[in-house]
Amino acid sequence: MGRIVVGISGASGAIYGIRLLEVLSGCAGIETHFIITGAAVKTIHLETAYSLEQIERLAHRVYDNGNVGAAVASGSFKTEGMVVVPCSMKTASAIANSYNDNLLVRAADVTLKEKRRLVVVARETPLHLGHLRILTALAELGAVVLPPMPAFYHLPRTIEDVVDQTVGKILDQFGIEHSLFRRWEGGDGDGPGTVTAGRPWCSSAVPD
Repeated sequence: MGRIVVGISGASGAIYGIRLLEVLSGCAGIETHFIITGAAVKTIHLETAYSLEQIERLAHRVYDNGNVGAAVASGSFKTEGMVVVPCSMKTASAIANSYNDNLLVRAADVTLKEKRRLVVVARETPLHLGHLRILTALAELGAVVLPPMPAFYHLPRTIEDVVDQTVGKILDQFGIEHSLFRRWEGGDGDGPGTVTAGRPWCSSAVPD
């Protein structure tokens, strides 16, 4: 079973991380290891109707962010990689500078040093030069910087459609097949292009 570490930090946009956990929980062959910061717990309370218990139930294993000796803190614990979604600029800065004062940052640092896929869904706007330098440093270290920038070629109708497009882009980074958004198949420039119809789940979802 492939392991993916999911971290939610305190930036606005917690729904992206929650939705990712929800989708991965229905994907056969994927085991999720979840870390959440204290600031993220507060953000979830402010932005969503989810309880922490509901979110934790979506993951296979949940870790205390203060436990820097947990399994995911070691490179010998094999994973397919990690997603920090959303990623605050504070957390992005800590990762870029290997400031491993909590488990989420340590797990991300381990992901980089082991040359595994680290996807950083940085959530801030506008970006000043310091932010840009932090994101550049992450890219130079090998991370994938994937801000939640919605596209509109798939003709989203709801907030959920917008969220699913970003979550689908995250899944693409790990080669996980899904139909969270309709993919672009080309256009003639005179109107909307052709898009592939989809459904909000991964292709390896366990049947009911």
